[in-house]
Amino acid sequence: MMNLIAIDIGNTTIKVAFYLNDEEKLLKTAAGNSGDIESQLADILTECWDQAPLVKSAKEPTKECVLVVSSVKPEWTDLVREVVQDELEQKLLVIGVDIPLPMETAVDEALAVGTDRLCAAAAAYAVVEGAVVVADFGTAITVDLVDEDGVFVGGTITPGFDLSLAAMNMGTARLPKVDMQRPQQCYGVNTEEAMRAGVYWSAVGLLEAVCRKYAEQIGSWPQVILTGGAAKIIKEDCDFVDSWVSNLALRGIIIAYKKYIYENADIANRSAKGSWKEN
Repeated sequence: MMNLIAIDIGNTTIKVAFYLNDEEKLLKTAAGNSGDIESQLADILTECWDQAPLVKSAKEPTKECVLVVSSVKPEWTDLVREVVQDELEQKLLVIGVDIPLPMETAVDEALAVGTDRLCAAAAAYAVVEGAVVVADFGTAITVDLVDEDGVFVGGTITPGFDLSLAAMNMGTARLPKVDMQRPQQCYGVNTEEAMRAGVYWSAVGLLEAVCRKYAEQIGSWPQVILTGGAAKIIKEDCDFVDSWVSNLALRGIIIAYKKYIYENADIANRSAKGSWKEN
């Protein structure tokens, strides 16, 4: 068990969770469009850090906690790093830079996948321990496949609800700006409802079709897990989905760090045994 502050940097928000002995104690979100994201982060990270315990055996007051980030937005990574340094005087560990990716992949460029997708996939596989599909409904909708051996095979990427609605508004002369809500029925009786129904049922159909194609490829129907901010909107109409897990990527950050620690400890033990044998 360990104490960790996990930071998931997305395209529109930054989620921060504090885990004490692997148990989530605090979860907060900084909104990227608020205009004061730096002060939000400073307050949230300080609140988390204040709850971290001290190392009992340390001569000087030392917190027994690490800060680990998964990011898809480099400029926000730099911002978080600065806040961590200035406010906490700590080092930020970045997955894909300081910490290896949490699972093997079969894609052309593993780092290009996005550490958020890999962390979410790693967290899902750690529970399922078999083939699993992770559908993340955020700014974009990603539907990723992990095979039975725990290898990230690949996935699909499409615009999320808000992006789709915004594109229709900006790309046409008369379609209005619409916020996303679950449509009341399968068709719209006005323009706004028609737009919502269009992007909503398209997403439901996409998810089911992609899961079916994945099942054909691997020879069995994989477990399907929904995550992401907009997943709660769509889960009621996806009876083929096994579970909905909020903030799956945050849990994957813990897995990535633990794997890194355990592998380093294993290497150190092997090296020590080898040195002893040589002597």
